[in-house]
Amino acid sequence: METLGGARAAMAAWSVLTAKALTAFLMLVLPRVSQALTFSLPFQQPETCSHNQYFDISALSCVSCGANQKQDARGTSCVCLPGFQMISNNGGPAIICKKCPENMNGVTEDGWNCISCPSGLTAEGKCHCPAGHILVERDVNGSLLSQATCELCDGNENSFTTASALGNTCVRCEPTFINASRSCECSEPNILTGGLCFSSSGSFPPRVISAARQGEPGMSFISEWFAKYLQSAAAACWVYANLTSCQALGNMCVMNMNSYDSALDACRLFQFIFENTAGLSTVHSISFWRQNLPWLFYGDQSGLAPQILNSRPLPTNFSFKRQSQNTELKFVAASYDIRGNFLKWQTLEGGVLQLCPDTEARLNAAYSFGTTYQQNCEISLSKILTDFPTPIFYDIYLEYIDENQQQNIWAVPVLNLNLQHYKMFVNQDSSSGKWLLTRRIFLVDAVSGQENDLGNQPRVIRIATQISLSIHLVPDTKNGNIYPPLITIAYSDIDVKDPYRQSVKISFSVKYEMDQREAFVQTDIALGVLGGLAVLSSLLKTAGWKRRIGSPMIDLQTVMKFFVYYAGDLANVFFVVTVGTGLYWLIFFKAQKSVSVLLPLAAQEERFVTYVGCAFALKALQFLHKLISQITIDIFFIDWERPKGKVLKAVEGEGGVRTATVPVSIWRTYFVANEWNEIQTVRKINPLFQIVGFKNLALMDSSSSLSRSPSSYIPPYSRILRYAVSTALWLVIGVTQMVFFVGFYERFVEDKIRQFVDLCSVSNISVFLLSYKCFGYYIHGRSIHGHADTNMEEMNINLKREAENLCSQRGLVPNTDGQTFQIAVSSQMRQHYDRIHETLTRKNGPARLLSSSASTFEQSIKAYHAMNKFLGSFIDHVHKEMDYIIKDKLLLERILGMEFMEPVEKSIFYNDASYSFSSVLYYGSEATLLIFELLFFCVVDLACQNFIVAAFLTYLQQEIFRFIRNTVGQKNLASKTLVDQRFLI
Repeated sequence: METLGGARAAMAAWSVLTAKALTAFLMLVLPRVSQALTFSLPFQQPETCSHNQYFDISALSCVSCGANQKQDARGTSCVCLPGFQMISNNGGPAIICKKCPENMNGVTEDGWNCISCPSGLTAEGKCHCPAGHILVERDVNGSLLSQATCELCDGNENSFTTASALGNTCVRCEPTFINASRSCECSEPNILTGGLCFSSSGSFPPRVISAARQGEPGMSFISEWFAKYLQSAAAACWVYANLTSCQALGNMCVMNMNSYDSALDACRLFQFIFENTAGLSTVHSISFWRQNLPWLFYGDQSGLAPQILNSRPLPTNFSFKRQSQNTELKFVAASYDIRGNFLKWQTLEGGVLQLCPDTEARLNAAYSFGTTYQQNCEISLSKILTDFPTPIFYDIYLEYIDENQQQNIWAVPVLNLNLQHYKMFVNQDSSSGKWLLTRRIFLVDAVSGQENDLGNQPRVIRIATQISLSIHLVPDTKNGNIYPPLITIAYSDIDVKDPYRQSVKISFSVKYEMDQREAFVQTDIALGVLGGLAVLSSLLKTAGWKRRIGSPMIDLQTVMKFFVYYAGDLANVFFVVTVGTGLYWLIFFKAQKSVSVLLPLAAQEERFVTYVGCAFALKALQFLHKLISQITIDIFFIDWERPKGKVLKAVEGEGGVRTATVPVSIWRTYFVANEWNEIQTVRKINPLFQIVGFKNLALMDSSSSLSRSPSSYIPPYSRILRYAVSTALWLVIGVTQMVFFVGFYERFVEDKIRQFVDLCSVSNISVFLLSYKCFGYYIHGRSIHGHADTNMEEMNINLKREAENLCSQRGLVPNTDGQTFQIAVSSQMRQHYDRIHETLTRKNGPARLLSSSASTFEQSIKAYHAMNKFLGSFIDHVHKEMDYIIKDKLLLERILGMEFMEPVEKSIFYNDASYSFSSVLYYGSEATLLIFELLFFCVVDLACQNFIVAAFLTYLQQEIFRFIRNTVGQKNLASKTLVDQRFLI
């Protein structure tokens, strides 16, 4: 011991001296060496090391083993060659091997000792024993024997033992071996499969069992799992009614998509056992659920699925807001592993069926009654392989409390879209009568896609990429009764190539539906009735239009006009019906407590969206027709001003002077024309951004809250509810603005329409406009003071006299205030108007007047004065053959918007205190504009599901049409009145 201590001290001293010397050396050479520093090293894989090398996990390179050594199974260390025993082993190359003597050429199982073997050696140099024997190297107290022995396990009756898988102990034989052969051997004619032994004399189907795993159409391969365990699981289930084997067989049928055909596959085996155990009792009196077997199918009778889904409601009620009733869907699942072992009962909360990761609150929102749920994500294939190495199988039930306050569960049927019944995807048929409903599901199967070896990476992985839970409301229920929920599931087979680069899209949804046929019928009835009334309204409008143009003939133009009117009226019909329908769903769905109505599904909304599109298209046609009508009216400003005396005027070319009347200023006409141009697009509302939020009311859940927590689940939007919220807010805000504008703003702030009429009176200018050939409007602006072109003092005196009632009134008829009229002119008066008007515009004048610009201008000036004189004399009753009468419209005429009397001999002026000449302006078309803009907003929003984008585009189109209206209106105004467009601002 002292010698050993001295050696250790000497070694320690030597280490210190060596370290100091090495440090001094490095200090000398480090400045030079640092210039050549490099961090590059060769890259080596463990697989590249030879059999006498191992991979050094520290140096990350291959290192040679020592003498008499080779690479171990892992490749990261060395072991002794066969026939060599270990003397020491510290891992890696730190192993010392010694050759065994000739008389003890074998090595013990632990590798530390040499021993004599009785029956030869294995390739590793260990002792070999025949089958059914165990190797004994030590006695009971652990002492090493000089020669190993091979002890035969007693396989006879009363013992029935055989060597374990490790060959180091005797264990009892598998019971099937004993039952089949009364021994531990499964010799012919018995059948050995899956580690079990079955008698060939049994009634098991003799045909060859298919271990094929069906993938996508056209893809089939031999599954190692099926090849290894299918026959044994089926035999154990059939012969011994083994519960876990029956469950394992059922799992393999589910892994093969519950599909079967002529081949004896998993589902055919299951069906064979099911059909041949009819004598056994059923479970819970359910004919589809045989004792000892899992419940996989509901039967294959035609028309069975609709009976299961819609024949009997659940014996419980659901509610949106009442705490005394169910407000949550409480699903529970019985879960099994792939070998058929029952794992546990578990609720579906926490995302059991939802592969997409999310917070627990958002995952659990899927089971809040009435909440339409949609979850989509894309997941890496490597993550799926890591999280789901083996599949878990679920039998889903809905938990509820019955009327006796007893806790019960209701089996939830499954519609597997991948199920093939004799090569046909029957569950993808639109007719539910052809469906085959099943029970058990899984999320990920990475086992049945393995070939050759269960330890290999699967060739194909099957994933439930689409899971949808459907809840159907019982018709005419008032208490929230529902039919059994339905799980619709679709699987995808992913060919595994590079899991770290591959990904798969996953979706999970919950939808609520009810029978919408009655709602559709009621909508169609409303459309039919209102559409018939629209026809009558359009006929009346067409008749009124025919009278106003003075044409009794029914021609193509009349038919086209009728269709234009009908388009506008039909647009209103569609608008009223869609608004009513949207408000119905918004109010009754959001406000209900005991559930009686559910929102239409996206597919059921298509008809509603079509109606909205029709309303918009027809209203757009009406709007364009109205816009064109407004910018093509005939208008003329009658100047009543008379010249004040005469002046001397030089005559060009004659060198003299002559007297001439004082010219009347044109500035008043320009000023009135400018004011008319400004009021062309005056609105009663400010259309900028009508929608101001409230979008949370359009979410497809029962909540009526206007705000949502960022951490809570946000359901998808309902297009019907978005339309209802948009129209309701738009109409409320629009009507409120109109009431405010008419009731307050126009009374106390500014009324541009009445101001324009006052301006005409002050300017001594009347406005004569014809919106139709024989119908139009007249604004009487003749000054009661005789002159308007005067100085400030006289103007103030005139206005003061008028305010104090010291002069006559402004009306066309003496002692009245009526200045605005609707006019129906006779055909004779219109013909005279047209003859003068032909020469009013230069571009339409006779060809002989277009020889030079000077003559054209002079001719236009003459035509202007002729028109001014003619209209002034017409208003003053100068032309007896073209006279007019003034009267009030009948109440029915005002209601119908048409005139009963025809202006045959005399024109008719109807008193109009409502300033209806605004109908040729935006001001008088507010209803049409409001509905058109509302529908434009809604159509854009339904297309892009974005209120902000819809509001921006709506504002943009408003400005575009406003610009078009002003620009074209200016040109028409300049053309009709000879006002230079440069003076119109």
